[in-house]
Amino acid sequence: MPTLWKNLHPLTHKLNSFGKEPAFVRFWFLPAWVLLGISKLMIRLVTFRRLAPHLGLHNGAVSLTPLLDHKDEYRARQISRAIRMAAAYTPWDSNCFSQAVTARLLLGLYKVPYVLCFGLSRYREAGVLDAHAWILAGRISVTGGNSFETHTVVGAFLSPKLHDLIER
Repeated sequence: MPTLWKNLHPLTHKLNSFGKEPAFVRFWFLPAWVLLGISKLMIRLVTFRRLAPHLGLHNGAVSLTPLLDHKDEYRARQISRAIRMAAAYTPWDSNCFSQAVTARLLLGLYKVPYVLCFGLSRYREAGVLDAHAWILAGRISVTGGNSFETHTVVGAFLSPKLHDLIER
């Protein structure tokens, strides 16, 4: 019996930790997991040209960081947590692009202003380009970290709500 408990202990620990997460994160864990898979599939099957209009409004290489009220900032943190947790348990590679697309969908659903950035970084010793995608909502790095220091922004997509504020 003790060996069975040893084998189940990590699982019970994870379930206890999951139970302590906010209700929003627990609710969105499975849908985020599914959305990560759908995002990965869409990225593989659909050209970027056809996917781009659904990412937000293209703003060239200019990335603006929206200011958020406390409610939207809190929601962005919860969305970030749900996506990071779900990405850790996908059997496929949930890279920065699929996480950013999933975050864009959830932020759009809750009407939280965001900016989705695409950047490039060159590894000097190998001369290799590294592409990265990240999404910001106010001060919150929803996915991909705050990559402005390591990557040069080559494209940015704004949420429609943020774009409307800029146009005024």
